[in-house]
Amino acid sequence: MKHYNEIGKIAYEGPGSTDPFSFRYYDAGRVIAGKPMKEHLKFAMSYWHTINAAGTDMFGGDTMDKTFGLDGMARYEKKADFAFELMQKLGVEYYCFHDVDVAPEGKTLAESVENLRRMTDYLLKKQKETGIKLLWGTANMFGDKKFMAGAGTSCSADVFAASAAKVKAALDATIKLGGAGYVFWGGREGYDTLLNTDMGLELDNLALLLTMARDYARAHGFKGDFYIEPKPKEPTKHQYDFDVATCANFLRKYGLMDDFRMNIEANHATLAGHTFQHELRVARVNGIFGSIDANQGDLLLGWDTDQFPTNVYDTTLCMYEVLKAGGFTNGGLNFDAKTRRQSNTLEDILLAYIAGMDAFALGLIKAQALIEDGRIDAFVKERYASYETGLGKEIRAGKVTLEGLSDYALTVKEFSVPSGRQEYLEEVLNTVLFRG
Repeated sequence: MKHYNEIGKIAYEGPGSTDPFSFRYYDAGRVIAGKPMKEHLKFAMSYWHTINAAGTDMFGGDTMDKTFGLDGMARYEKKADFAFELMQKLGVEYYCFHDVDVAPEGKTLAESVENLRRMTDYLLKKQKETGIKLLWGTANMFGDKKFMAGAGTSCSADVFAASAAKVKAALDATIKLGGAGYVFWGGREGYDTLLNTDMGLELDNLALLLTMARDYARAHGFKGDFYIEPKPKEPTKHQYDFDVATCANFLRKYGLMDDFRMNIEANHATLAGHTFQHELRVARVNGIFGSIDANQGDLLLGWDTDQFPTNVYDTTLCMYEVLKAGGFTNGGLNFDAKTRRQSNTLEDILLAYIAGMDAFALGLIKAQALIEDGRIDAFVKERYASYETGLGKEIRAGKVTLEGLSDYALTVKEFSVPSGRQEYLEEVLNTVLFRG
């Protein structure tokens, strides 16, 4: 197999290609539903997993060396060089980062903020050289020990202030780099036991932090979306951003629905006991679909494994929801995924991205085929046909009363519910997926 340095830009060679360093389905310029494939998918590289993660798990240390033999700012500049070279090889046009991913942490918070400012100068230079853009930025407010009890939900007012400082610095970096979005992942925004928790105070404080961040960013010219990334647990036993529905309730209560959208991760949906498609659908019907963290989990493992997505059923049903939502606006598909601990070479990083990009490209192709096939949409429309005329139409128009419905129902001699035909619809899905 070729060495990383021997591999040039990954090209589309079609489904019959036997070259592992080629795309079988991702043809960036192929037009689907009126847009090039790359605009439908808007692939992004996750800085934390791709550039920094080195194979560590809870039972063992690094299996890859991503230090480049350097320390301090020189290491992070070299990491940036590698990141942008990798994205150019893959044709990935966006990236995402936490503050601590791209710059070394200092001995003080002030030093860390200054390091981030210096490194964003370097990142801005790389963006101008390559044309690659920042999809979204965020701040890591879960790793350092001061965040052991949360950040915006911490019991310490000093830690709340530190959280505000990190958010401000990360927002400044995002604005400086032209980012189209800013993400809040709760991390430790939740509780381990209610015995020591003032839930009402914590939720109020979290909403205050988000509101202040929104107001600050808007006042400084940020026109993109703010995202909440739902996750039910790990590391906190119960997190306040449990799933999309929970986040929607939080946003409505605190008047944040106009500015905030969801950044939905497949593996987080699994941990919440949902399917990826479910979380996307809930976001879509509530008008808060925004961006996606693309990965998959292992159903036999109870934690966030962040594997590269290769399940075409999942990618198809994901892209079906994205197309039905009208596509991405400021969001995109960020590969919040890492190679397995044993996949420990730079070549493996390329192969993982190729697999994930192809899986989503094929998912896009098949999702559009499902829509064009029309049988699923037609079936759903027919199943709810009783709401198109007569009583059902009046129900939808809000022209009925409880008494009137009761009077009507008491005259019905037999109630008929049409078959859901789940197995037939699953066969339709299979037919479209495996059609030649």
